[in-house]
Amino acid sequence: MAEPTPQQPKRIRTLDLQAAKRRGERWAMLTSYDQYTAALFDAAGVKALLVGDSAANNVLGYESTLPITVDELIPLARSVVGATQRAFVVADLPFGSYEEGPTQALRTAVRFMKEARVHGVKLEGGVRVADQIHAITQAGIPVMGHIGFTPQSEHALGGYKVQGRGSDRDKIMADAKAVAEAGAFALVLEMVPGAVTKVITSELHIPTVGIGAGPDCDAQVLVWQDALGLRTGYLPRFVKQYANLAEVIGEAAATYVAEVEAGTFPAEQHTFSAEVPHPPGQVPHPPTVQPPRPGERR
Repeated sequence: MAEPTPQQPKRIRTLDLQAAKRRGERWAMLTSYDQYTAALFDAAGVKALLVGDSAANNVLGYESTLPITVDELIPLARSVVGATQRAFVVADLPFGSYEEGPTQALRTAVRFMKEARVHGVKLEGGVRVADQIHAITQAGIPVMGHIGFTPQSEHALGGYKVQGRGSDRDKIMADAKAVAEAGAFALVLEMVPGAVTKVITSELHIPTVGIGAGPDCDAQVLVWQDALGLRTGYLPRFVKQYANLAEVIGEAAATYVAEVEAGTFPAEQHTFSAEVPHPPGQVPHPPTVQPPRPGERR
């Protein structure tokens, strides 16, 4: 990766995120699937952007994350990377692209690094994917783990349910340690009780990233359509909406429709003139006047 120019911000690295944990500094992460939100979030100071498989049910119209493919996600990730200067960009490995084992997982991760130019990948699971995480990190590719509620396993988990309660606490702890020991640089904890998250965060040397996991994680992540109010209807308990974009966009679109139907748009300022424009700074020459011929009357 090229070194930043004096005008270009320094790209955040995994070491920066881990150093923030040691200093006790928290950081924010959001999903992004396109160049415009990526540029806005980057400028706002979001340190990490996740091109999640959540694009399946937030962009592509699928009912869950399961149908999305590598080929569908790579172009979205490439647009996010191209629009950012500072944020660390992570891409999800979709369901079915790493479960067969370390070889398949590494092959998929390499595709994202080469074709999308992301800075790391994320995959779901704890102990069961430790070998995949190890293989990917040994190849020099940063990996973010993801345990607790893992959406790709929603059918096996019996739906969207909190993980790590009661006797399941030991399993969550084992998964967290397995991910860290396999070489992951950070770990997402989704829908895990806050008390359990607090213990995991204190015991791991890598940053924890919470989504519905309480306030004691080193970082927090939300799906941007949830956080900024583009999504309507039911929202999980852990979501806080910081804007109501659905209302803003809906009102703007309705105003546009009304002006088109009323004939008030486009107005004169939106319409091109028929006059031939002159290049900037060039003064048009006055028309040449020919002198009268002998005997000619003007």
